[in-house]
Amino acid sequence: MTSEYDLVVVGGGPAGSTAATAVAMRGHRVLLLERDTFPRYQIGESLLPATVHGVCRLLGVADEVAQAGFTLKRGGTLRWGRDPEPWQFSFSMTPRLPEPTATAFQVERSRFDDILLRNARRVGVEVRENSPVRRVLTDGERVTGVEYTDADGTTRTAHARFVIDASGNTSRLHSRVGGARVYSDFFRNLAVFGYYAGGRRLPEPNSGNIFCAAFDAGWIWYIPLRDDLTSVGAVIAPEHFAAVQHDPRAAWQDMIKACPEVDRLLTDVPVATEPPYDQVRVRKDYSYWKNSLWTPGMALVGDAACFVDPVLSSGVHLATYGALLSARAVNSALDGSVPEEHGFAEFEARYRQEYGVFYEFLIAFYDMERNEESYFWSAKKVTRVDLDEAAAFAELAGGVASGDTAVGARWSAAAAELDGAVGRLTGGQDRVNPLLSARVVAETFRTGKDLQEQALYGGPLDDPGQTAHEGLTVTADGLSWSAP
Repeated sequence: MTSEYDLVVVGGGPAGSTAATAVAMRGHRVLLLERDTFPRYQIGESLLPATVHGVCRLLGVADEVAQAGFTLKRGGTLRWGRDPEPWQFSFSMTPRLPEPTATAFQVERSRFDDILLRNARRVGVEVRENSPVRRVLTDGERVTGVEYTDADGTTRTAHARFVIDASGNTSRLHSRVGGARVYSDFFRNLAVFGYYAGGRRLPEPNSGNIFCAAFDAGWIWYIPLRDDLTSVGAVIAPEHFAAVQHDPRAAWQDMIKACPEVDRLLTDVPVATEPPYDQVRVRKDYSYWKNSLWTPGMALVGDAACFVDPVLSSGVHLATYGALLSARAVNSALDGSVPEEHGFAEFEARYRQEYGVFYEFLIAFYDMERNEESYFWSAKKVTRVDLDEAAAFAELAGGVASGDTAVGARWSAAAAELDGAVGRLTGGQDRVNPLLSARVVAETFRTGKDLQEQALYGGPLDDPGQTAHEGLTVTADGLSWSAP
C-alpha cells in the first residue's frame, strides 16, 4: 500500500494541476491526489492574462483553453471612485505583448479546472480522484509523504521527496507549515453569490468584461459566463452575517436591488435553475497569509497558502503563479542544480512579493471609493488601517516595503496616485493609458507581463533583477531556477 514519488500534490485545482504538470514535464514521477471527482463546482471564474497566456502556455494547454468557447474578457468595467459613471480599464498594458495576449477569459471553473487536470494526466501525472489526504508523513522535521484514502476506501501511503499542498482554503494540512493563518483586519468581508440564467451585457467591445460596482453595503461583481449564465456576488461587511445566515437567497437579491447599476442588467432575468448554478452560496471573504510558506519537504500554494480580496480577479493568478514558483524549486532540487533551501527561499520571496503588491493595490483601490456616508466604505480608508497590520504587512512583503517603515504613508500615496490616474482615465485627456504611470498599477501587473513574455520569448524582456532574491534566474522553459 506504499508508493514512491518525486512529488505528491494535494489538490487538483489550478494550483495543484500547475505544480504537478510543471514537475512532470521535466520527467519526474508525480502523484496528484484530489478529494473530489472532476468536473466539480468552484467559485473564481474571472481570469487574468498572466494565467491564460503565461502559465497555460508554459504548461502546453493554452490552445485548448482558447478553443473551449469561454467568454473573452478585454479588461474590467467599474462603477467605483469619484466618477458616478462606469469607467473601463484594458489589459493592453504594453506594446511588447501582441493584442491576442491582452485578453483573458471568464470561465466556468468546472470546465477550466478539468482542462488543466486532464492536461496533467496527459504529461504523465498519476491523478487519483476521490482520494482525500488524511495527514502528512514526517521523518524528524522533514515531510516525507502523505497518508490518504483511495476511491475504494483503502488507506494508502505515498512517500515523496516533496509534498505540495494545493488543497484550498479548507486545507487540513497547512498548519504543518508556518503555524496558523494571519488574517487581515482590513479585508474581513463576507461574500454571498449565485447565478442568473442570462443578463444584459455591456456595450461592445467590452461585453465580456467583469463589471464591479460599489454600493452602500460593499460592492458587487457581475461576470458574463455564457449568454445564458451570469455570476453575481456581493462582498459586504460581516455585520450583515445574521441577515445572510437567516435567508441567503433573500439577502443576495436585496443586495442586488440596492445596487441600481447591476439591478438594471438583471431586470426580468430569472435566476439560474441549472445545477450547480441553482444554489446561493456564502463564503467568509477574509484575506490571510502565512508566516512561512515552506518547510523542508513541503510547500503551500493557492488558497492553502494565502488569499486576498477578489475585486481584481487575482485568485487563480496567485494560485497558478505560486504553484509554478514551487515547481521551479522542486525541479531545481531534484536535478541538483540549486539547493533546496535556496530554491524554496526564492519561491517564498517571489510569492510573498506578488501577494504584497496585490494587497497594496487593493488598499489603494478601496480608498478610492467616495461613498463617505456608508459605514462599510468609511471603514475602508487608508487612515483606518491598524498600525499593527501595517507593520505585519511590512514584515510579510519585505520585497515591497523593504526599508519603508511608514507603510501607512506609502499606502496613502499609492491611493492618491491611483485616484488621480483613474480621474485622468475617465476624463479621456491622456493619449497614453494613465494607469500605466501609477507605480502601484505597474508593480501589480509586472509579474503577469513577465510571465507572458517568458511564455512567448523565453524570458522577460526587462531586467528582472529586483525580483531575484537568491540571485536565481528562470530557465528558458519557465519550469526551473537557474543559478548564475
